[in-house]
Amino acid sequence: MKKLTFTKRMLSLLMVCGSLTFMACSNDDDPVIPELEVDVDFDNDNINDDIDNCPGAANADQADTDGDGIGDVCDPIDNGAAPTTGATVVVDSDISADTTWSSDSIYNLDGRIFVTDGATLTIEAGTLIKANAGSGVNASVLVITRGSKIEALGTASAPIIFTSASDNIAFGETVGTNLDQNDRGLWGGLILLGNAPSSFDGDAESAQIEGIPSDTDGDKGLYGGLDTADDSGTIQYVSIRHGGALIGQGNEINGLTLGGVGSGTTIDNVEVVGNVDDGIEFFGGSVNATNLFVWAVGDDGLDIDQAYSGTIDNAIVVQGNISDHALEIDGPEGSLAGSYTLTNVTLIGLDNNVENGEVADFRSGATGTNSNILVTGFTGVGTDLQLSDVELDNDGVAANYTAGLLTFLDWEIVLPTGVATSSEIFDDRSDIGSTFEADAANFSSAVVADAANVGADTSAFSWTYSNTKASLGF
Repeated sequence: MKKLTFTKRMLSLLMVCGSLTFMACSNDDDPVIPELEVDVDFDNDNINDDIDNCPGAANADQADTDGDGIGDVCDPIDNGAAPTTGATVVVDSDISADTTWSSDSIYNLDGRIFVTDGATLTIEAGTLIKANAGSGVNASVLVITRGSKIEALGTASAPIIFTSASDNIAFGETVGTNLDQNDRGLWGGLILLGNAPSSFDGDAESAQIEGIPSDTDGDKGLYGGLDTADDSGTIQYVSIRHGGALIGQGNEINGLTLGGVGSGTTIDNVEVVGNVDDGIEFFGGSVNATNLFVWAVGDDGLDIDQAYSGTIDNAIVVQGNISDHALEIDGPEGSLAGSYTLTNVTLIGLDNNVENGEVADFRSGATGTNSNILVTGFTGVGTDLQLSDVELDNDGVAANYTAGLLTFLDWEIVLPTGVATSSEIFDDRSDIGSTFEADAANFSSAVVADAANVGADTSAFSWTYSNTKASLGF
């Protein structure tokens, strides 16, 4: 305040010195600086000089872009005391009131952070979030609890980035140089929990999400409910990298976990890269998701469980050197039924995987439709190679296929080495059997890679880290 008052006085002195109408300026060594008077408005902008941030020039809006207390008309150069751009803000406690993360700062997640009590976390386009390493209860993870919201509103030119604190990506950048798709488990992940119906064992209305232990976090990890249209906010143009920290033996966090998330929520243009566990997992709920990209995760690319009943439209899974299934799809755990829609999907495998790297596994009474799917680059038949296939894994899912509850339409296969027809990659492993393998000759066909008619619209993913890092040419 003293600096501001002094500056106003100097401005007033300069004005007065420039006009003989009011007074003459002394050349003495100790000039007398007149005080700004209350109820005097020299520049006639209806703001009295004693409170005007530029009393020598009309500025009724009092605009002060750099926040230094001097109005822009007197101070056109950004030289003020505004917050330092690119400064790091440490987030180490729960968020229980509406909060905005600005793109002017880097946010450092330190530990398990919950958005609670109905609060909304707004994240501006272009914001960079770096999370500290840790495992178990010390894993850094962002959890949006039931009844709270996230409004992560990135854009193609300014995506929101979640990554590891060890990533050397700098403020204003979208890609670092020291990590790649094989750097996994360096932090936790992003978990979104809602009140939409999910099918649980024993027909419970809610359950604890995997990755969040109830013994340390209580009911903050609960998901599921009765509101199909539940709104948990927006996740749009968001890149999630290098996550999947271990929280217990064989239990890692997915890149993006959606537990009981309702159809009022927007999931659009999301990328997951280099996660230890699944890329994106849908635990029940009814949220629709568009433009999903998963690259080089350690388990499944897209995973569906607990009678998820939304639509996934336009997705790409690119497998890495330790990936398991591109798709893993389970059905209900209780009596509540649900049917998903999966359409316009491209699955890209590695042609030298020995054990893992399967195309898709349909299990546990899965029900849904699977259409316009392109399969390319998967392991063929040969020495030390295991054919990547599309499986009906058990009797329950085979029975659903026979009953028309699980359907396949318009699959195109770029034939792996040693495979003569598209139908050879479809495998019914159930005891009761079905016509799945025979029907594959009708719902699938062989194509060459550059002549496919189905699959994802790859142009939607030109903004991704994966496109830049792997030079995919989208």
